[in-house]
Amino acid sequence: MTSIAHPPLIDTHCHLDFEYDGKDAAQLVEEARLKGIQTLITIGTTVEGSSALSAIADAFDSVYFTVGVHPHDTKDVPTSYLEMLRASASHGKCKAIGEIGLDYYYNHSDASVQTKRLAEQLELANDLGLPVVIHSRDAEDELYEALARYCKARPPSLPPGVIHCFSGTQRFGEQCLELGFYLSFSGIITFKKSAELRTAAQAFPLHRILVETDAPFLAPEPMRGKKCEPSMIVHTAQRLAQIHGVTFEEMAKVTTDNAKTLFSLT
Repeated sequence: MTSIAHPPLIDTHCHLDFEYDGKDAAQLVEEARLKGIQTLITIGTTVEGSSALSAIADAFDSVYFTVGVHPHDTKDVPTSYLEMLRASASHGKCKAIGEIGLDYYYNHSDASVQTKRLAEQLELANDLGLPVVIHSRDAEDELYEALARYCKARPPSLPPGVIHCFSGTQRFGEQCLELGFYLSFSGIITFKKSAELRTAAQAFPLHRILVETDAPFLAPEPMRGKKCEPSMIVHTAQRLAQIHGVTFEEMAKVTTDNAKTLFSLT
């Protein structure tokens, strides 16, 4: 067995049901294990995809999943989508509702539809006592208002969730931290043009930071140009460690502990 010299990492956001140039989930999970990635959370984006994600989670001890409708896909949900999500979320390895949120950059779904579906899924998360995985792009003010309402209705003992692939303003990050959210960083933090994001990340407390790949998207430096895979999360954790002036081992441990707390992982 390969010996890993650092504490295990958790990829809190990847898409194991997507296309990886012929690699299947088993290959991705094994390659991640060899790099010291202890756990992977594969993220839901459509109602229809939930069954595939639960099957992947069932096949691997190290894989968990979430269910939710991505803002891009909110225009296409069936009438009974909330009941369908509720049923899928009853699976023992479902750890959150997501990926949900607002995306006013692409606007694949009308803003009014996105906000309605977001409110519905936030309410579902509170009903189920699950955290949420939030997608945010060009909608910080409206998204913050929705998240503040969600948190006000939520028991304070339950962590609300995570802003995934954080690339927003420092102000928005600080607002979300005040609500109790975690902030998760992807390969974007390593990009040459992400100096402003690195400055913001340095200001955020370690005990509220997670790492992710968002695989197969956003491969970090020095893997730019390739399809991102969960094993590449090591590069993101290394860059975050440099930003915060801590060792890679410290960053691996704190982000893993944070992920375990948020997603109720053992």
